[in-house]
Amino acid sequence: MNYDALCEQIKRKRSFLCVGLDTDITKIPSFLLKEEDPVFEFNKRIIDATAQYAVAYKPNIAFYEAHGVSGWKSLEKTINYINLIYEEIFVIADAKRGDIGNTSKMYARAFFEQLSCDAITVAPYMGKDSVSPFLEFSNKWVILLALTSNQSASDFQLLETKNDTKLYEDVLKKSLEWGNKNNLMYVVGATKADHLKEIRKLVPDHFLLIPGVGAQGGSLKEVAENGMNENCGLLVNSARSIIYADSSTDFDRMASKKANELQSEMAQLLRNHRIV
Repeated sequence: MNYDALCEQIKRKRSFLCVGLDTDITKIPSFLLKEEDPVFEFNKRIIDATAQYAVAYKPNIAFYEAHGVSGWKSLEKTINYINLIYEEIFVIADAKRGDIGNTSKMYARAFFEQLSCDAITVAPYMGKDSVSPFLEFSNKWVILLALTSNQSASDFQLLETKNDTKLYEDVLKKSLEWGNKNNLMYVVGATKADHLKEIRKLVPDHFLLIPGVGAQGGSLKEVAENGMNENCGLLVNSARSIIYADSSTDFDRMASKKANELQSEMAQLLRNHRIV
């Protein structure tokens, strides 16, 4: 999926919602445990319930890796299902990889070729060597960790550098030498929304993946006011507040309701910014 196709989907659905598939087998409804693949069955019902409101899904790879081979099978089935039934929806592997040379190339092959994801999150700490192998794949995206929502993000990301800038700002500036708006996005936590105006000065046209709205307390309105550009330029992720909204046999109906509520708020924000 390219930049224009993603923008078009946002306008068509009047949504910039990304649903996080952080599927924890200890939290899914207990009646699903009798299924051959409980994780996939849970994901499938969540996807079917929210696909009309979402433009992206983001499986968090750690929740699948924790189960070894069976977890990878659940992940593969989930991604294949999205790509087959909802091929217009953007698939992000939240893998946070960050190594160099041939290692990064193998990670890229795993997620882009074997799993057919559209994008992968990458940690830029090791520099260009850890990012460029992913950028060699056409029509695929790297989503760099820039300013994350976790409490200890300030340990490094907000440190002032010799240029009187913050470290995350230097990451943004340097990364512009590696890619462009058609293959680079950035992770900016919703709890750091007060930094979005400065971030937009550095990367005005790029998409930003924004986690932290919902269970983590981030404000969707504040994110949109400070971070939206003329094409929207946002993918706002919500996981727990949607997928674990209910634990009954009708859990998917409640997930649909929560996704619809977010989409409705997003539609109004898009209208306010004259994007739709």
